[in-house]
Amino acid sequence: MKSVRDSIMTQTDDKRLAAEAALAEIADGMAVGLGTGSTAAFAIAAIGRRRLSDWPNATFYATSRRTLLMARDAGVPIARFDSVAALDLAIDGVDEIDPAFRAIKGAGGAMLREKIVATAARRMVVIADGTKAVATLGKAPVPVETLPFARAFVADSVARLGAEPVLRLSENGRAYRTEQGNLVLDCRFGTIADPPALSAALSAIPGALGHGLFVDQVNAAYIAREGVVTRLARDDLTS
Repeated sequence: MKSVRDSIMTQTDDKRLAAEAALAEIADGMAVGLGTGSTAAFAIAAIGRRRLSDWPNATFYATSRRTLLMARDAGVPIARFDSVAALDLAIDGVDEIDPAFRAIKGAGGAMLREKIVATAARRMVVIADGTKAVATLGKAPVPVETLPFARAFVADSVARLGAEPVLRLSENGRAYRTEQGNLVLDCRFGTIADPPALSAALSAIPGALGHGLFVDQVNAAYIAREGVVTRLARDDLTS
């Protein structure tokens, strides 16, 4: 019987294995967006170890200041995203992903920038341990980045869609702020029967500046379970 410590180590090892396997998607000369979070951190560390030998001419972009600092510590130079309109690849983690490659992201609070980078990329590859693969989205809350001026209005609008919105707090008990200075409402919908419809409804709320439902951005996923990495691709659904 596995102990709690063994389970945690297995999950951590799986995150690292998935992240390292996904680096096969990078080719020298690519423009690559790097996500935010614990699994993306393993990818950044591995890129730092291999960048000069494998991808000396690749350019990397960060989705958050946390990612920027991790990349610099790993020896990965980061370029300014505001100077480019398109990327070749985005690599990021997920909070949940279903068999149709629809995902929930944003536990790290960077979902708006992550979605911009993912949408700008020709391909998005996600990395995760096996606990993140689910039959149906909804166990994880959907984060909604909210203009502070519209907090009550957005919360009421989201509640009308069937969620229980909760204002995200920082460790000091104050309202969490994104790097854009906005608030985050963590919205629990329960089982999400129609992710595309919910995504459209959330996007239509004035004052909701972005949300963590990724319904058509993910092209491939590297999922690791107990040391075994599986690559899944959206193209396989139609082949």
